[in-house]
Amino acid sequence: MQEDLDKAREILLQSQKMDAIGQLTGGIAHDFNNLLMAILGSLELVRTRTSDDPKIIALLDNAIHGAERGITLTQRLLAFARRQDLKAETVDIAELVHGMTDLVRRSLGPSVAIESHFPLNLSSVKVDANQLEMALLNLMVNARDAMPEGGDIILSARERSIPTFSDGLKPGRYICLTVTDSGEGMDKVTLERATEPFFTTKGLGKGTGLGLSMVHGLAQQSGGQFILKSQKCEGTTAEIWLPIAQKDADDSAASRDLQHTREAQKDMRSLVVLAVDDDGLVLVNTVMMLEELGHIALQANSGKEALDLLRGGNAVDLVITDQAMPKMTGVQLAEAIAHEWPNMPIILATGYAELPPGAGRNMPTLSKPFCLKRLAEALAEVDAKGQGVARVVSE
Repeated sequence: MQEDLDKAREILLQSQKMDAIGQLTGGIAHDFNNLLMAILGSLELVRTRTSDDPKIIALLDNAIHGAERGITLTQRLLAFARRQDLKAETVDIAELVHGMTDLVRRSLGPSVAIESHFPLNLSSVKVDANQLEMALLNLMVNARDAMPEGGDIILSARERSIPTFSDGLKPGRYICLTVTDSGEGMDKVTLERATEPFFTTKGLGKGTGLGLSMVHGLAQQSGGQFILKSQKCEGTTAEIWLPIAQKDADDSAASRDLQHTREAQKDMRSLVVLAVDDDGLVLVNTVMMLEELGHIALQANSGKEALDLLRGGNAVDLVITDQAMPKMTGVQLAEAIAHEWPNMPIILATGYAELPPGAGRNMPTLSKPFCLKRLAEALAEVDAKGQGVARVVSE
């Protein structure tokens, strides 16, 4: 009895520790997102206006690549903190793995043999497909690194029903996606710390220690669990448990419609867009990107200032607002705008899944940091719905 109590107390303390680290990590990543958005956006704008000097272009491309790597790092931080903005969709795991085959083989090299075992008619899961691909690639790269002389990696999946709460999983039906390697394995101490952020057994400069943390965060945020099993000299098994998705016959049709919308809106009309953000660097960058796309940009650094501007007789087609702002959040601003101008289209820009439950879920969102291309796509998608056809003018 006492042994069970001690074990439960240890699990609780570990959970509290990880939650505290997650909150700190998520806050830091949010601030980095704003900085990276200003950096990446400015670099892209300079790149479009620079001379044809190949040396300058090479330096700019190198800086953009560095900023993009920084974005990847913040996404891993947000994944660990379970604050990334996931784009969940119905995913056929076998099909997803098959589509990754060429990329995986190039990444792992010829010394690693890859096998896959998937049953026929495996149910689909609801998950962010891009994030799941990153998670799988992460696990397989880790497996390769654990087999310096080469070895085998086995990808498999099975469907299981969980009748009661078990290993952090709620009762329900799940797909367990497994990556097993024949590598050197981990001892008990290393295994217990493996999913902690910034913990790594790799040499200095060879890893951030965020890979397994990212997988852990993705699984939990998707309603599942990440379980790691390993013994020294006996290899490692990584399990990603994901809940089975309800059938969604509209997914593929919606995807096709979105593609048609993007194609049709390549030469969209010029809009008057009100950009709202409390971060001056991000606001200036957003305004410049809007102008680069041929739109007229107005700006406000708070929800109150945005409402004052709208009430002041300014003609506005669309509002794009940050979510995390003091005194009035983006969702609160959207509610205030909808009350006075119910036909005003609004895009919510957010660095991570910071929305309160149920709030703003039907509103178009734009993940920060966003690039010029993604901003153009978001504007085109909203404008194509016909919401911004009639310009709203304050009386």
